[in-house]
Amino acid sequence: MTGEESSLRPRKIVHVDMDAFYASVEQRDNPELRGLPVAVGSPAARGVVAAASYEARKFGIHSAMPSVTAQRKCPDLVFVRPRFDIYKAVSLQIRTIFAEYTPMIEPLSLDEAYLDVTENLKGMEIATEIAAEIRAKIKATTGLTASAGISYNKFLAKMASDQNKPDGQFVITPKNGPAFVERLPVKKFHGVGPATAGKMHRLGIETGADLKQKTLDFLVEHFGKSGPYFYGIARGIDNRQVRPNRVRKSVGAEDTFSTDIHSYEPAREGLQTLIEKVWGYCEANEIGAKTVTLKVKYADFSQITRSKTVPAPLSAITDLEEVVDLLLAPIFPPRKGIRLLGVSLSLLERKRSETTPQLRLAL
Repeated sequence: MTGEESSLRPRKIVHVDMDAFYASVEQRDNPELRGLPVAVGSPAARGVVAAASYEARKFGIHSAMPSVTAQRKCPDLVFVRPRFDIYKAVSLQIRTIFAEYTPMIEPLSLDEAYLDVTENLKGMEIATEIAAEIRAKIKATTGLTASAGISYNKFLAKMASDQNKPDGQFVITPKNGPAFVERLPVKKFHGVGPATAGKMHRLGIETGADLKQKTLDFLVEHFGKSGPYFYGIARGIDNRQVRPNRVRKSVGAEDTFSTDIHSYEPAREGLQTLIEKVWGYCEANEIGAKTVTLKVKYADFSQITRSKTVPAPLSAITDLEEVVDLLLAPIFPPRKGIRLLGVSLSLLERKRSETTPQLRLAL
């Protein structure tokens, strides 16, 4: 097959997403937790749920929820402290399974990754069969379940992996991709957060079909550099490549609050989920960071940033939490309500791999 012919052939992208990963690991390792509503996180007043078991989700509990809210929804909720060293070791086991099929692996966090299996090490033609084999091996090796989405681009593969959770998979073909997007509410689009979804709703954009009706110029005018991306995915088009082993210049996460924040405790609660998100990315990609930046956007849309650079890469999530605390405390009491907070890491560098032997551990 010529290079030109290969480029015209639809790609085969698999998005693998572990089911309630942190909580499932805790239930696996402690049989007394099985069948119970479990939240990984701290029950403290300013704590946040990092992950919730499926039993807990039945009560409406989800990640990023304040612990006090979760306890109110489910008084019998069992809190378990996170064990990131164990989660990372299990993640490495899963990564080893991926590598049996393709070197084209792009981790998003400890519990999810994109795989390009268009050309794969097994010579398998059907991506759904590859996904099923990978999920079966993950279950046999770790005792945990994974869900998968299979499609011809990253956006749709990510959307597909949510369709049959837990312990299922779903395929979106080139033929039905555009129609799938048209039916989807924009608030469920990967890459569309609450603030962007709210803005789209104000512009009369509720579904993928509504988004598709907007011109590229309109989307660029209202959404800036994200406009071309939204224009493409509304048509089932996403040309982003699966990029293994890349070290980004920075990694960050931010969240817009439904109501403005005026006190320290809810601000710190909101930041905890962002901390865990960026740390999970660094752990999954074996990246260290020296600079931490806190972003604060106020109710009048003015914003400030505060940064701190440490001499050596942060070695644990507790180190990141300490730096964020140092940056956050001086801005209180705030001069006005806070509508958005963000955390980003920069001066990123690849860690030396000291954990390879763990790949063979029977956890």
